[in-house]
Amino acid sequence: MRRRSRMLLCFAFLWVLGIAYYMYSGGGSALAGGAGGGAGRKEDWNEIDPIKKKDLHHSNDPEDGALLGKIEKVRVLRNDRREGLMRSRVRGADAAQAKVLTFLDSHCECNEHWLEPLLERVAEDRTRVVSPIIDVINMDNFQYVGASADLKGGFGNLVFKWDYMTPEQRRSRQGNPVAPIKTPMIAGGLFVMDKFYFEELGKYDMMMDVWGGENLEISFRVWQCGGSLEIIPCSRVGHVFRKQHPYTFPGGSGTVFARNTRRAAEVWMDEYKNFYYAAVPSARNVPYGNIQSRLELRKKLSCKPFKWYLENVYPELRVPDHQDIAFGALQQGTNCLDTLGHFADGVVGVYECHVAGLRQ
Repeated sequence: MRRRSRMLLCFAFLWVLGIAYYMYSGGGSALAGGAGGGAGRKEDWNEIDPIKKKDLHHSNDPEDGALLGKIEKVRVLRNDRREGLMRSRVRGADAAQAKVLTFLDSHCECNEHWLEPLLERVAEDRTRVVSPIIDVINMDNFQYVGASADLKGGFGNLVFKWDYMTPEQRRSRQGNPVAPIKTPMIAGGLFVMDKFYFEELGKYDMMMDVWGGENLEISFRVWQCGGSLEIIPCSRVGHVFRKQHPYTFPGGSGTVFARNTRRAAEVWMDEYKNFYYAAVPSARNVPYGNIQSRLELRKKLSCKPFKWYLENVYPELRVPDHQDIAFGALQQGTNCLDTLGHFADGVVGVYECHVAGLRQ
């Protein structure tokens, strides 16, 4: 695969690239590695500049980020207050003078020739949003582990997950294992997108807070509004997957995630949002704010219904039929029938009712 990937690097790029990083209470050394890798591993592409670095920090020290700003082609932007990932990324994108935007988490390490295959796909079609294969960097010892090239992004209960390709899909790729992979969902932390298409498509939902759900929203929006999402096997970027968030969420992470997810569901999922509420009934109690501007955006862009997305983009997702299913818990007294965390081959049991859905 490595040899095949190198054969594709003959494409000549004259585009200017902007890379936006985001950090809040993150490790400065990890960000420096990401910024240095992103800016440096471009194999003497003098046309690829400037590199933008988006920084939001919890410190009041005005000198914070000064050293990062000394890295060649890195510009540090500070928010006056905590804005969260979505609004910070939009600020970085607005400041970029590039034709192409690359969004990278701060805790990433870029490999050699990570960029060319991504830019090639966007240059051929500006409505493509492309992501590298995301390798794993161990947070404890920084060991680098390559990820499988047989994965696509998906979701369950509106939580992102990786899906293995079907056997038929894997067999069809044996003749060309470096071919782009159409994916229903992107992880959200690492992707490349045409700047003007990003703006035309509505950037991010600026009413989403902190982190979470934004990858669902932008994935639905890209597919339903005429674009496409791809994972490019010739591009690999390492990512430090943390065991827990190194920062706090105002109101709690569960509430923030539910609010963001509800905004995505209410705008893009049509009647299928009811399956989410059936699986996570507690989400119904979380206010999601005003979505009128996003609904108007969907209408303006003449976006397709969510049923189209399920049938054409994510047919592997098992969706209950509206006609033959009932929602809720089987309850007697204060106890409910519960899966007890088991899967299809497990045994159900009885557990105290908690109205959170999922297992009951």
